[in-house]
Amino acid sequence: MSHSTWDPLALGQLRQALVNLRNGTLSVQSFSAAARSQDDLLKALPPKFAPVWHQLLDRLESSALFSEESCSFSHGELLDSLNLWLDKAEQQLPPAA
Repeated sequence: MSHSTWDPLALGQLRQALVNLRNGTLSVQSFSAAARSQDDLLKALPPKFAPVWHQLLDRLESSALFSEESCSFSHGELLDSLNLWLDKAEQQLPPAA
């Protein structure tokens, strides 16, 4: 695990952005841009977390191009997976500096 400095507010901000995405007050594009800018947070986590995060974001961005019915996966389930990732990340993060 890296000992890089990460902003303890980053996780809370991502959680709030996910809530806003779920309730329709934030676009997929805005959420994705915010989520992809969390390099310090990703560096503070074990290496396996970053590829999973980026895969989830790729799926989210792809799902935004189609209606719910035409997607091979549920938008709601994808948001649940992002939330689960945040839960697991929180358990792995070292204390903020």
